[in-house]
Amino acid sequence: MIVQAFLRWTATARASERAKAAGALGRAYLSATLGREEQHAAALAMTYLLDDPSPRVRLALAEALAGSPEAPRAIILALAEDQPEISCTVISCSPVITETDLIALAGRGDRLIRGFIAARPQLSRGAAAAIVEIGEENDVTILLENESAVIGRPTLRRIAERFGQSADIRRLLLDRDLPADVRHLLVHHVTAALSGSSLVRATMAAKRIEHVGREAGNAAAVVIAGGVPHEEIPDLVEHLRGAGRLTPAFLIHALCAGKIDFFAGAIANLSGLEDRRVRAILATGRMHAVRALLESAGLGRDIAVVFVDAVFLRRQEEAAETPGSVSALLLERFRRPGMPASPVSELLDMVEKLQRAEMRSTARSYADDAYLAA
Repeated sequence: MIVQAFLRWTATARASERAKAAGALGRAYLSATLGREEQHAAALAMTYLLDDPSPRVRLALAEALAGSPEAPRAIILALAEDQPEISCTVISCSPVITETDLIALAGRGDRLIRGFIAARPQLSRGAAAAIVEIGEENDVTILLENESAVIGRPTLRRIAERFGQSADIRRLLLDRDLPADVRHLLVHHVTAALSGSSLVRATMAAKRIEHVGREAGNAAAVVIAGGVPHEEIPDLVEHLRGAGRLTPAFLIHALCAGKIDFFAGAIANLSGLEDRRVRAILATGRMHAVRALLESAGLGRDIAVVFVDAVFLRRQEEAAETPGSVSALLLERFRRPGMPASPVSELLDMVEKLQRAEMRSTARSYADDAYLAA
């Protein structure tokens, strides 16, 4: 009877009065003072208020119910799809709204709804993935700025794939602990951005830009490979293989630079052999075993000879038996004046570039030490 009287009263009451009453009704529903029948009647009255023509009334109802896990689910979900100010109130904090609800709301909603979801505290992994998959750049920016959101590594990778061309997205991603393959994706986007820069295009020829971009990308990938945790190596190797990056030139770069752990993971991936077996052969295997391993990874016999020597030189260098860089020693053994163009000569060209880079790095270090001493 009280609820019936309330409904009759709403027909003539002003909007401000109805809003106060809606808030009081919501709080009463959540209190422990109502009996079962009274609570059911209050739920019916709140359902009736969902159709109130004044947003102030529905907002008051949303504010009263949003923070409680005991709020009626049907009413909360209806409020979640109301006007933006009202939907924000429940989407941002209601514990009644599940991950499945958030995913559905993101799919049906507009940019505002997705933004509210992306900013929700403690946003779940699945809801974050949905925002990334169907959202726009602004939605993903809000998500990355939400420090409490749970964003899985596959989702971070998807962000880099979809929005890595955005400088703001890259900056926010780099503030997080990223898997190595995601960092490499960002390197690719940075390289593309620099290559497309009007300043770069005005000062360099197109072929030169392409060459420099490729070399810089390979160098960055080697640096990333050298710092990747052992458990992430298979994912990074698979990513680079899918991107067509596991070329002989890249592999000799990694080997000469001392990235043995990554090199072994790459050979294991390319050969299909067990990782432990590959590492044992590279560490202690005889020359014929190392050569057979490298050929099983797809390296041609003539190129494999250079790699075999690089493996043994790396062993000797680690044992401190041979001074000097691996790249310099490889050039001494294999470079011949007037060599015809071949896969081996192209590989040695890469080795020579590495040697020059090492010399310049050594010269810079020497100059820095001299400057500090002075």
